[in-house]
Amino acid sequence: MGYVFIAGTIMFTVYGQLILRHQIGELGDVPNGVGLFRFLLELTFTRPLILSGLAAAFVASLCWMATLTRFELSFAYPFMALNFVIVVVIAVAAFGETINANKIIGLLIVCSGLVVVAQGT
Repeated sequence: MGYVFIAGTIMFTVYGQLILRHQIGELGDVPNGVGLFRFLLELTFTRPLILSGLAAAFVASLCWMATLTRFELSFAYPFMALNFVIVVVIAVAAFGETINANKIIGLLIVCSGLVVVAQGT
């Protein structure tokens, strides 16, 4: 069950990041200075998908707390690196973001590190 909680943390975190990127990406430039806070606050309550992204972050936190009841932090936390990998892959596919050799090498290093840490159990 602990791995289900890890997967939930990852899934909800990734969803939140991607949906926020999708919604904010539609807006273009946002105001600077004092107007920025008001603008972001209004977005939170006028766009249901943004609110769902924030709710996903909250649910991810609940899953993470459940994860920590099952695993040591030093074992569970490296799995959060999968967030980086999944977000990059989906962002390239869904939003046409750029991918280059440096990003690919970095993602491979992250995955290799996760494999090494997971072998330590």
